[in-house]
Amino acid sequence: MHFYKKTSIGKSNNYIKLVIKIFLVFLLFFALLIMLDQINFPAPNKNIEKILPNETFKVIK
Repeated sequence: MHFYKKTSIGKSNNYIKLVIKIFLVFLLFFALLIMLDQINFPAPNKNIEKILPNETFKVIK
């Protein structure tokens, strides 16, 4: 029977590292959304109106 000495401390904290990485990804995504919200995109100011002649309509019974 062999005994192994556990010399690595970091292996027991893998789930904490994973939670921190996921939190950083969500924080980055949230910051990106906030930055996109700050951009003032121009709204269209031209009204689009197209007149269709009555000949193109078909009566379906």
